[in-house]
Amino acid sequence: MGTNTLEKVTENYYDVLKEIGNIGAGNAMTALSEMLQTKVDMHVPQVRLLEFCDVGSLLGGEEQIMVGVFLGVEGDISGSMMFLVEQKSAKHLVNKIMMGMGSDGEEFTEMELSAMRELGNIITGAYLNSLSTLTNLVIYPTPPELTVDMAGAILSVPAVQFGIFGDKILLIQSRFFDEIEIDGYFILIPDLESYSKILASLGLPVDGLV
Repeated sequence: MGTNTLEKVTENYYDVLKEIGNIGAGNAMTALSEMLQTKVDMHVPQVRLLEFCDVGSLLGGEEQIMVGVFLGVEGDISGSMMFLVEQKSAKHLVNKIMMGMGSDGEEFTEMELSAMRELGNIITGAYLNSLSTLTNLVIYPTPPELTVDMAGAILSVPAVQFGIFGDKILLIQSRFFDEIEIDGYFILIPDLESYSKILASLGLPVDGLV
């Protein structure tokens, strides 16, 4: 496989991948609304094809403290997925889940971390379910890992995996709000063979991609 294969896939089928991102983010926000038991409004997700080195600045700088939920993707496709949200926004969401019983400080208690892990699990699960429905592929997540750290440190995990595929990444930014506006970021990282499987399942030609 050439190192430019991923870039070729994303450039040729950007509109298709963008639509998958829109539907996945929409389903994830529906799941969030049900979990919070409140209406969650959402702007149209922004799907960007970025140089990996530019992702940190989009998140507010590599030193921005974020909460990241990272999990593996298995089944008919393989890879990983990440959901990122800024620390204060994560505290707001956790406090709503805990019906106002969250702590006042910036740090997360063990109970809050557990709630955030479950929230991330539900959101990413809904995203992957929509991808599975669209493609008729069996897709399921591994148990999620949760990290609270600077954006640059969190992104170093997929960066190591992504390095062998090229330096482009497809990032879905979902802006949603209840009382406050929140930016959530999805990063889906299938391996190259899985990209071809996804596109082929949608009836798109993949000759020469791998």
